[in-house]
Amino acid sequence: MTSPNQPSKERIRDALAERFGAPLDVIEADFPGLKELARIASHRSHRKYRKQPIDPGLLRLLFACALSAPSKSDLQQADIIHVADRAGIKAIVELIPDMPWINDAPVFLVFCGNNRRIRQIGEWRGKPFANDHLDHFMNAAVDAGLVMMNFIRAAEAVGLGACPISAIRNHPHEVSRLLALPDWVFPVAGLTVGYPAEAGRISARLPLEVTVHVDRYDETDVGEKIDAYDRRRHALQPYRRQRHTERYGQAAFYGWSEDKARQYSVPERADFGAFIRAKRFKLD
Repeated sequence: MTSPNQPSKERIRDALAERFGAPLDVIEADFPGLKELARIASHRSHRKYRKQPIDPGLLRLLFACALSAPSKSDLQQADIIHVADRAGIKAIVELIPDMPWINDAPVFLVFCGNNRRIRQIGEWRGKPFANDHLDHFMNAAVDAGLVMMNFIRAAEAVGLGACPISAIRNHPHEVSRLLALPDWVFPVAGLTVGYPAEAGRISARLPLEVTVHVDRYDETDVGEKIDAYDRRRHALQPYRRQRHTERYGQAAFYGWSEDKARQYSVPERADFGAFIRAKRFKLD
């Protein structure tokens, strides 16, 4: 278990061993920025928050830090909606009742991709929009994801915790109406933010040998490596329940890969493409 009071090298070592199941010898080197690396390596999602409010000035600072993220071609196609009205938050919770921490968090945000602004600028400057295809949607979505991650990093630097909520895309039409999102603006993810009420835990991740490649994509022994990860993760974070038991029954061993295989065996957000097209995006 890592602690913020540990020396940075020890914190990195313990966090990455817990996350990836193997030590990272390179941390013996004396790199600059180890304190920041230790914070990133020790990242946790938080779903329980203290009642302490977040100072509005601090929140504005975090917005500025978030929007300092890289942006594709400096197009700046990301927006943040701060859902401050408790009635609006309650309406979102009613759409996602299995995530009550949305209502409990001092702050709830929605990060949006915005391809509308660049189209407006083209009109104002008398130029055609000649890139009406899938890439413009992807650019805006990636920009929003980068801004959200920058917000999380900034929030954690000042002692806050956060939890991304991709489930808002389960109800994109309703969320869009609640937030008055116009054409070419779409929700990417929500984010609960607050001062953590508990330490949280480090989520185990696939080994670097599965997800990091050199020169070319490599699937050597990937099945065996995922099986090993299943066993390690089960020892650390066993699932409390199994998905879709009415369809697949109870597995004698229920690991990460079985859970994800079951999750994606049933359609999720099958109408999201239609929602994006209704926002007037062309995805060809």
